Amino acid sequence: MPRTVSRRPLFAVNCTPRALLAVALSLATLASVGPGAPLAAATPSAEKKPKQDPVLKGLPITELSVDEAILHALNRLAYGPRPGDVDRIKQMGLAKWIDRQLNPNALDDSAIEARLDVYPTLKMSTAQILAGYPRPKQAAKQVQKAQNQNQRPADAAAAVIAANMQANKSGAAANANHADTEQQASQGADAAINTMAAEMDGSTASAKSPDMTNSDTVASNADVPSPMKMDPPTRGLRADALGQDPNVVTRAISDDSKRPARVVEELAMAKTLRAIYSERQLQQVMDDFWFNHFNVYAGKGEVRWYLTSYERDVIQPHALGKFRDLLTATAQSPAMLFYLDNFLSADPNAAQRQAQQRAMRQQMRRYPYGYPPRPAQQGQAKKQERGLNENYGRELMELHTLGVDGGYTQKDVTEVARCFTGWTIEKPREIAQFKFDDRLHDPNPKVVLGKKIHAGGMKDGEEVIALLTKNPNTAKFISSKLARRFVSDTPPPALVERMAKSLEKSDGDIREVMRTMIYSPEFWTREAYRAKVKTPYELVVSSVRALGTDVDTPMPLVGWVGRIGEPLYQCQPPTGYSDKSETWVNTGALLNRLNFSLALAGNKVRGSRSDVAALMGNDATADPRAGLDRAVQVFLDGQVSPGTVETLEKQLENPQIVQAKLDDPVKQVDLGVITGLVLGAPEFQRR
Repeated sequence: MPRTVSRRPLFAVNCTPRALLAVALSLATLASVGPGAPLAAATPSAEKKPKQDPVLKGLPITELSVDEAILHALNRLAYGPRPGDVDRIKQMGLAKWIDRQLNPNALDDSAIEARLDVYPTLKMSTAQILAGYPRPKQAAKQVQKAQNQNQRPADAAAAVIAANMQANKSGAAANANHADTEQQASQGADAAINTMAAEMDGSTASAKSPDMTNSDTVASNADVPSPMKMDPPTRGLRADALGQDPNVVTRAISDDSKRPARVVEELAMAKTLRAIYSERQLQQVMDDFWFNHFNVYAGKGEVRWYLTSYERDVIQPHALGKFRDLLTATAQSPAMLFYLDNFLSADPNAAQRQAQQRAMRQQMRRYPYGYPPRPAQQGQAKKQERGLNENYGRELMELHTLGVDGGYTQKDVTEVARCFTGWTIEKPREIAQFKFDDRLHDPNPKVVLGKKIHAGGMKDGEEVIALLTKNPNTAKFISSKLARRFVSDTPPPALVERMAKSLEKSDGDIREVMRTMIYSPEFWTREAYRAKVKTPYELVVSSVRALGTDVDTPMPLVGWVGRIGEPLYQCQPPTGYSDKSETWVNTGALLNRLNFSLALAGNKVRGSRSDVAALMGNDATADPRAGLDRAVQVFLDGQVSPGTVETLEKQLENPQIVQAKLDDPVKQVDLGVITGLVLGAPEFQRR
């Protein structure tokens, strides 16, 4: 057995001999099943049948049995099976289940929506969240001011809102009073940029030379294509990611506070509950896919206040719609505008141009009969030019549409950035809505990918979006990512090509390209079966679903996701979290995965209750071998490698599994430990 590196226990279960069992199981079984290696079926189900079973009617399935095909669909198009799911799908037919998942709005999801009613921020507008969950320093100042004015503490929140509104009104009035002066006319759009930057209170870097330095960065898995300055992550999720006890509920949740961290934590809890309980499983999987594709980082400035609207109003409604609509919605989202700094991007000549236009208007008012314009004053200081930001233009092509090999140049990046000047945020700390500011826009012609762009104003950016969504490289790039997420880390080129053609032919219909993929033979091959390693989020959710766990408090589960390596909404690079197996397979991560499985099955995760005995049956409680066989059948469909079986069987006489009472010589089997070890096996780690 390979030598392992000693690690300090992170959770109570590590302090017992169970941890040794977990490490032994992980190392013994991982060596026999490497990333991407398909598992051989250990049952007669691999035999080809002369006639297709009616359950699989309408699907190109020849290499998988009925049970295998249903489990494959549940593990790829959903977050794994719940108790009874396989039998329910057998009754309705697999094709019918798939068709229902492709049309999620027809499914009744009122039960999960009722569960989410306890999270107030989910239905709030961004303006309401900004007012109700202010920055700690901002809230403290307003409370102190209220106390100094002998206000009751209950008036503090009102004081915050009133002070912000008064400040905005005062600023607006001041600008209006000086709008006609020569001094103001010489500043123009440059002043608008300075106002927005000042309003952020230092939360973003310069639009020209942003810096990405953050000692508190957590769990990134790829290089950052575009450097950006980031704020530390929200405190609650960061603590979980750094290894604190996931059972400790953060203050933002436990005291029902108005801390900004609560906004992100409610989102994370809602995301987890939807994945566990929603009938619209494919919708939840697609939401996660697109959020990673159009990733934004909660730890940067105001993004955490914008996230609720971003996921609710941008990602979810378009997850199975038209790609162009989804791309446009992300481009106009304050979360994306702030994250990639486009809200500060402006034509470098905007200030000079605005000053000249205002000076000309003043000249016409003073000399209405065409007197020659007044000569420029000698020695007048040259105004500072600012501030085209190319972050969004680069990521729009590299990560969102064409791909890194999509045929664009650095010149195209600059031209696209020029097209999106003026796409900004109206009052980022009060209203936080998309706004097109013509004063900041570059009105001159641009050339993107050899095509002249000169529609004018906001239409320049819209024309770029139309150009990129129709580009064949975009269809190939999006199809490749979808196939990698749903089929294998190295999807068949022929499948990707058919998906790309479907995307082009359907004018970017995501539902149609998904249908093409699902109804392809490549999706149902033996090589694709259990070929993907679950991400930490997928593992946590699928384990809860497999056990039929009743979840009252999802925050500890969110903490486990972060501890295993994927803290929700905390991916700093714009690439989002990786969906490749190699990212998630290492000894430390597997130790945490096994610790979670043991804790969940042993009812040691706060707010989650599993009835393992009910799933396993009475016979399993007295005979350890019967318990192991039953667990393998229930959670792995009876398919397990010889190496896994050998390792598990060696543990059947371990005191942690087989217990004996002092007054009763009959051995009692700890089904929680057996179940936890089986859930920690490589076969369950794959989907």
